[in-house]
Formats: sequence, structure tokens, C-alpha cells
Amino acid sequence: MATIRITKQFSFETGHALYGYDGKCKNVHGHSYKLSVTVIGTPIEDATNVKYGMVIDFGDLKKIVKEEIVDQFDHATVFNQNTPHVELANELKNRGHHVILVDYQPTSENMVIDFAARITSRLPHDVELHSLKLQETESSFAEWYASDNT
Repeated sequence: MATIRITKQFSFETGHALYGYDGKCKNVHGHSYKLSVTVIGTPIEDATNVKYGMVIDFGDLKKIVKEEIVDQFDHATVFNQNTPHVELANELKNRGHHVILVDYQPTSENMVIDFAARITSRLPHDVELHSLKLQETESSFAEWYASDNT
């Protein structure tokens, strides 16, 4: 059976700030992120299986990414918990804002690494994460490939 890659795309709005950065991104700002998730596997060959012919049901992949990424990061503000931004984060939380504290600088590069781990942990054993593309603006994105991270 052939090895096939399938991709599903997602979008979400997230704010962040890069503590210690020497440019405009040190300020709290947001992006309309686009996330492309590509998995790889072989289509199910068992004709009695309701998922016959699929590597993974797009609906199942959507559920994983929605729960692990979109539902958590959409309309949230992300700060590095190891910076003075934690004070701002706590103030925002106290005022009812959705804030996520992470243990990394919330760049697209680090976010895509985080997302890869979250998605990989939820995939069926016979389906592998092939790549992620996290687009921050129309012309700027970070990519993660499993082959680069083995």
C-alpha cells in the first residue's frame, strides 16, 4: 500500500509579546495564525473498517488539533512564564482574560515545536506527524518537519 500525506489547515487569533526583544514585537500584539498540519501513513486496507481507505479521518485530525491547539490558543495571549511579563499576565487573568504561560519565548519557531509535541501525543500509533507550518503573517512562517527532528 502507498504511503500518503494528508494536510488539514486551521486558523486562530493569538496575542503575544517577546520579552527582551529589540524590536516592535516586544510590545503585546497579535496575529491571525494559519496552521497547516500534515500527517503521513498508509490508508486503512480493511474493507470492514468504517475508515476504510483513509490514513486518518479528517474529522479525527480536526478534533485533535482543535482540542490541543485552536481551542487553547484562539483569542489567548501567550507570555513566557520566566519573564517579568508574568506580572502583566496575572493582571490580565485577574481581569478575566485568557492568558497562557509557556516555558519558552513565544515565537513562531517555539510555538510550532510545542504544537508538534501536543499533536504527536494524540495521533493513532499508525499515523505520524510529518510537518507543521505556522504562518504568522502573509509572508512569514515557521515550519517543523519530523525528518529534521529525529
